[in-house]
Amino acid sequence: MDWLRDARVVEPANEEEVSAVLRCADQEGLAVIPRGGGTKLDWGNPPSRADVILSTAKLDRVLEHAWADLTVTVQAGCTVADLQQTLAQHGQRLAIDVLWPEKATIGGMLATNDSGALRLAYGGLRDLIIGITLVLADGTIAKSGGKVVKNVAGYDLPKLATGAMGTLGVITQATFRLHPLPRNTRTLTIAAGDPKAAQTLLLTMESATLAHTSLQVRFTANAQPQIDILLEGTEAGIASQEETVRELARLALVTEGPPDVWKTRERIAQSSAVVKFSVLPTHIAKTIEAIERMGRADWSAVVQGTGIGWLALDAPLTELRAEVESDGGSLAIIRGQRIDAWGDAGDALPLMRAIKQQFDPKGTLNPGRFVGGI
Repeated sequence: MDWLRDARVVEPANEEEVSAVLRCADQEGLAVIPRGGGTKLDWGNPPSRADVILSTAKLDRVLEHAWADLTVTVQAGCTVADLQQTLAQHGQRLAIDVLWPEKATIGGMLATNDSGALRLAYGGLRDLIIGITLVLADGTIAKSGGKVVKNVAGYDLPKLATGAMGTLGVITQATFRLHPLPRNTRTLTIAAGDPKAAQTLLLTMESATLAHTSLQVRFTANAQPQIDILLEGTEAGIASQEETVRELARLALVTEGPPDVWKTRERIAQSSAVVKFSVLPTHIAKTIEAIERMGRADWSAVVQGTGIGWLALDAPLTELRAEVESDGGSLAIIRGQRIDAWGDAGDALPLMRAIKQQFDPKGTLNPGRFVGGI
């Protein structure tokens, strides 16, 4: 990341200092790159300019854990692991499984919309966040949402900022709804003969009366797909669910899988060439078959039950992206390709540009990093 080399690093200690830094940068025409734990700085397109790195390292506190209300308010620089440790003291959790939680921060997690396979049961970050504080490019401190789970008043700034790659404002704190920690967990792994069989079985699991928490399929070149299903709850409840899974799998081999299968996404994301794609669950097999036709012997992928997939593959991806997009999906380059990271934004791009113009008219925040050069 050569663009980091000449940028100055600042570490504000509070929101007022964040506001002062942004106001000054905006007035002086300097480009600001927000940074949390630095785990995803290479996601998206390289910024067109980078004068100031604004670190949230000093904004690292859990401000309020209202455990009786199942909510928490936390500063953006707090790591996900530290937040989860605090919540666990009252038997609660933020129901996400982000990449590299020991280093990833709340602000970075929100900016990149990284949530993981638990979203199948609990929803994504836009479902879990209920309040946010942003410092806009001109230094304005904006708050939206609240500390109650049901909050419908006003403009939905929390959902808008989630996944915006830090292009609309610097997140300084957020409020989330929480869930209890599970009493027990069990992972079952099912061997499938080929991508079509894996897709059929995945769709069967999804349409059944199961209460599973996560569902994914692991694909590797020249190997049978492996389906993983996570069950949580009481021992009796898990036993009943497992019996249903075995009935649905019929003749397929079902084994108890190790918990580290849920780290597959993390292992893939550490590769030198990484792609994230999103397709309909009914198009998973078609996408994997397109990857197989590329003839590479060293690729691997994991696809969640929602159709979100992560692929480690060092190869030209123009044709694969075109095929995925032709079916209404998307393919984003995470690392290792010298092409546009985002692909076709379709009819949404004019609206996205208009929102960027409203929030950051001078292009101060992460210029050029997001879709369409925003």
